[in-house]
Amino acid sequence: MFKKILIANRGEIALRIIRTCREMGIPTVAVYSTADRESLHIRFADEAVCIGPAPSSTSYLNIPNIIAAAEITNADAIHPGYGFLAENAEFSRVCEENDIKLIGPSPEMINKMGDKVTAKETMIKAGVPTVPGSGGLLEDVKEGKGQAKKIGYPVILKATAGGGGKGMRIVKKESEFQGAWDSAKMEAGASFGNEGLYLEKFIEDPRHVEIQIIGDKYGKVCHLSERDCSIQRRHQKLVEETPSPVVDDALRNKMGEAAVKGGEAIKYEGAGTVEFLVDKKGDFYFMEMNTRIQVEHPITEQVTNFDLIKEQIKVAAGEKISGINYYPQLYSMECRINAEDPSKDFRPCPGKITSLNFPGGQGIRLDSHVYAGYTIPPNYDSMIAKLIVTAQSREECIVRMNRALDEFIIEGVKTTIPFHKKLMTDEIFNSGKFTTNFLESFDFSDL
Repeated sequence: MFKKILIANRGEIALRIIRTCREMGIPTVAVYSTADRESLHIRFADEAVCIGPAPSSTSYLNIPNIIAAAEITNADAIHPGYGFLAENAEFSRVCEENDIKLIGPSPEMINKMGDKVTAKETMIKAGVPTVPGSGGLLEDVKEGKGQAKKIGYPVILKATAGGGGKGMRIVKKESEFQGAWDSAKMEAGASFGNEGLYLEKFIEDPRHVEIQIIGDKYGKVCHLSERDCSIQRRHQKLVEETPSPVVDDALRNKMGEAAVKGGEAIKYEGAGTVEFLVDKKGDFYFMEMNTRIQVEHPITEQVTNFDLIKEQIKVAAGEKISGINYYPQLYSMECRINAEDPSKDFRPCPGKITSLNFPGGQGIRLDSHVYAGYTIPPNYDSMIAKLIVTAQSREECIVRMNRALDEFIIEGVKTTIPFHKKLMTDEIFNSGKFTTNFLESFDFSDL
């Protein structure tokens, strides 16, 4: 087992990793930027090292500084959390070169799954259902139009190095193709330094359902069932739940088997998530694979009684997984609490928290790094807390979430709490019959 783990991240995920390390008896090193010198993860880690100024490019994305911090503190492993360098092949390679174990995928694994075209080709070979598409990068507009005509409109153009909805454009007819191509290419280049685009059939009104997997160095992969992430805006998730309201036992088994098959095909090591689109008929299609821990991992932990961070660490240290697939025993839902104004198109609202009350009681889990008097910096992601509620049924979970949101008081900054409160009383949401397009028609005017 590792002697000391450096956490190359910030906020709630850094604190989450520290908690598991403490339970395992492993000392931790927190790294931080000058903007985060008052963050809780610094207070609870055994050691802390400042790695640069506020901009992430000079701190949390600064590979030489992070490696130097690991070396001066004698950390023999690094946990990257999610975001920042969690899926950066160069960072993984540098860790290897410096004899530091990255608690995450190898450079080869990241490259295989990080490029969406390569990932899709890999999954096709493994027999995992995929969305009909171009089968590779498009050379030019002419080829794109030809593929779109062959597949049938609507189609969606996607950046091969994409994420977070960047470099994606839906094309409903041929006359829109040129404009969509130009804007997607420009955005992809600006966001990822890679203008490569591919094309897929656009699945109308889908559900976004993902399967959590764990793999070890001995080639064994198991799954921990699904999470439904269909409540999202601009392809960014706001609410996640498990089990999914649209997944029955038969579909759960099929999706789980497909995810495990994909993981075994690439000899996946560590925690990962295989993401699918599920259409109205219950058919599912591989979308992408995230080779890291997910923001929404707590709901899986709650319904399976399984510590995913601990399993990541154990697998990275060379231990074998049980090889048993896990299925939901309870119901769990997560609301992402962001420092954003939902009435103004979710505009970020950094600033000082003047008053704070966290909810509590049966079935309530709160993952957060904020406290009364904490100043939310403008430099990073606006998520400040994850409210996770667990119950015996979806109906009971929604009632409990409503109660918890009423108790959750944050003053000094705008948050997404009013949006979540309204969502929990929405008739369509309560019915479970919504799709990824649900929030496009949601009324935000009275928030």
